Amino acid sequence: MHLEQASGIVLRTRLLTETSLIVHWLTEDQGRIATVAKGARRPRSVYRGKLDLFYEARFTFQRSRRSDLHGLRELSLEDTHPVLRTDLPRLSQVCYAALLIELASETDTPLPTLHALLTDLVRTLDVRPAAPHFPVAFELRLLADAGLLPDLSRTRLSAGSRQILEALRRLGFPDAVRIQPTGVQWDEIRSFLGALITEHWGRVPAGRGAALGGD
Repeated sequence: MHLEQASGIVLRTRLLTETSLIVHWLTEDQGRIATVAKGARRPRSVYRGKLDLFYEARFTFQRSRRSDLHGLRELSLEDTHPVLRTDLPRLSQVCYAALLIELASETDTPLPTLHALLTDLVRTLDVRPAAPHFPVAFELRLLADAGLLPDLSRTRLSAGSRQILEALRRLGFPDAVRIQPTGVQWDEIRSFLGALITEHWGRVPAGRGAALGGD
């Protein structure tokens, strides 16, 4: 039996049976994958308390030859990010980012840049309160990494909004909050990025308005 190793973040979970879970991961080397955690909901399960939204873990899995659901085996937790489950604004922003990743990526495709981007956002929100800067910067960097961000100088954005987007793209998440756009600039930036997401991926994921503070 050949087992593969992975390091990843839990994007979502759902019931498979009364006792088993399907766990969707964003991993560093294998990209987005789904694993079956058999018996995870049993009181004495080795997975009990180790599988929840945005938990980071190292794990092994056996790849299925018949479906895209692979068998989860050993699991070692690295971080649970508990603050995300006690603060609704932070949770809303990370959930939106996870939905956007699922919309913008294929399964079983290496996505090291996306994994690093989501990890950066999760760890920033561990220590900083939610701010509209974070999901805006996430959208911007996701589009740029995918090669889908146009030359901003050729857009109809105002000069001020272009400068803000360039700064958000350059700065890391923690430093993004230093930028203080006007309300008009925020509206212009949100509309611009939302239109790009719809153009390239067909729709904007649910929860964008809550994550960005109004849409």
